[in-house]
Amino acid sequence: MKKGYKQLLAEAEAVVTAIEVAEAATLQGAEDVVFVDLRDPREREREGAIPGAFSCPRGMLEFWIDPESPYAKPVFAGDKRFVFFCASGWRSALATKTAQEMGLEKVSHLKGGFTAWKAAGGAVETLAAKG
Repeated sequence: MKKGYKQLLAEAEAVVTAIEVAEAATLQGAEDVVFVDLRDPREREREGAIPGAFSCPRGMLEFWIDPESPYAKPVFAGDKRFVFFCASGWRSALATKTAQEMGLEKVSHLKGGFTAWKAAGGAVETLAAKG
C-alpha cells in the first residue's frame, strides 16, 4: 500500500516525543543535550539558527548516525539527549522516528520547529553565507 507524507507523519508522531519550545529552551546549552538542526544550509543562512545547534542536513542523518557508515559523526555516538528540529516539525518528526529505529534512545523533536522557536522569542544566531 502506498503511503503519503500525511500517513508517514501520523505514524511518526504516534511514536516519537515532541517537546514544546518552553521545555526546549530549558535544555538549550546543557552539556548533555544536543540540538540537531536538520534544515538545509541555505535555510540556516537565510533564517538563522539556534545557538550551538549541530547542523545535520536531513539527507545525511542515517549516514551520520550509523557508526558503520564511512560518514559517521562522533556527536551521535555519545550518551546525549538529542532534540531534532527543522523549519516546522515535519522533517524532524520523521527524522526522530528514524533515529529511534537506528538505536538512538534519548531523542525528541521540537514541536513547530524553528518557526515556533523564533515566534516564541528563542535565541537565534545569524550565520554568515558560505562561498
